Amino acid sequence: MSQSQHSAPHQPRSSDGHVTARVMNLNSDRLCVSPNRDHKSENYEDLQLEFNPHVFGSLEQYLPPHVLNLSREVKVRYMRNILLRYFPENDRNRIQKLREYRLKIILNYPPLHRDIYTMDAENFFRPSFLRAIKENTEASFRSIMAEPSTGIYTFEMLQPQFCKKLMSEVDSFERWVRGTKLRIMRPNAMSKHGVVLEDFGLETMLDKFMSDFIHPISRVFYSEFGGSSLDSHHGFVVEYGISKDVELGLHVDDSEVSLNICLGKEFSGGEVFFQGVRCEEHVLSNAQPGEIFNYSHVPGHAVLHPGRQRHGARSTTSGNRMNLIIWCRSSAFRELKKYQRDFPSWCGECKRKKKERERLSLMVTHQELLKREI
Repeated sequence: MSQSQHSAPHQPRSSDGHVTARVMNLNSDRLCVSPNRDHKSENYEDLQLEFNPHVFGSLEQYLPPHVLNLSREVKVRYMRNILLRYFPENDRNRIQKLREYRLKIILNYPPLHRDIYTMDAENFFRPSFLRAIKENTEASFRSIMAEPSTGIYTFEMLQPQFCKKLMSEVDSFERWVRGTKLRIMRPNAMSKHGVVLEDFGLETMLDKFMSDFIHPISRVFYSEFGGSSLDSHHGFVVEYGISKDVELGLHVDDSEVSLNICLGKEFSGGEVFFQGVRCEEHVLSNAQPGEIFNYSHVPGHAVLHPGRQRHGARSTTSGNRMNLIIWCRSSAFRELKKYQRDFPSWCGECKRKKKERERLSLMVTHQELLKREI
């Protein structure tokens, strides 16, 4: 039984009959498996919190019934207790230092193209993509997409001029950093080249990018991966070339949904290879027939896939290439995943093992029936 099916416990009341805030137990605070879509989340942007206020708005729909109607203060405390389980003190200190680093950059770095720092959909996206988003139906999304392998979607997305401006902005930022005492924080442990877009002021634009142009698609195609409750992102540009990162080994992303868009420059090679969706336990398991797929980059074109889809990049054999990557995350999905052991609905290996168990069970049952007949 999910927590959403439990009856609401008795709430302590004050002398005037109003419900008072009960003491929350850090280890017992949990979310419901399914969100309450009819509940309208409160706005948390006016609060000084160590987490993005959008995270609280997303989590609120997953609160158990007995918490939903309590005060905003109590709900914040309840959700914060859950989030703190993911961010111990060392991590929170790291986040605070990151905020200070970003503030120093934003106060001093002079943007080259200020017009890309706020969302301008008409100038960012292809008309075909905008029409599909406006219609906002599975049919409209599929009309502009190809699905060359299960759960992997490719489509035209970005205008050439936006791609050029973003690449030149990244080049400008890197030149500026080299002239200061600051250092560039690389996007992840796998990449030695590239920049994090939130670090120099593009966070607000990326908020709109995810909420208005990725989330409508992900809620349709990736609901089992948390695609309907995306609430944070990590956006970055990676650079590949002979003098840059040449290739990328097989891995899974730290995301629920990943968007990868080639921005351009002249290059050859660098194909992305995919080898199936896996949970943490089975990330090193063998690929099954039908899971292997290779994708060749085209400037302005996007490939959208689950973060747990194993993939890598083959060697860039000539030239240079820049890609915009946005890792989209769901706090609710990550919390709920803690209470599951197997993921047969999306992990290829969990699914294979479940079928094998069912096959063996059927075989044993058949043998028992044959023994009875004898």
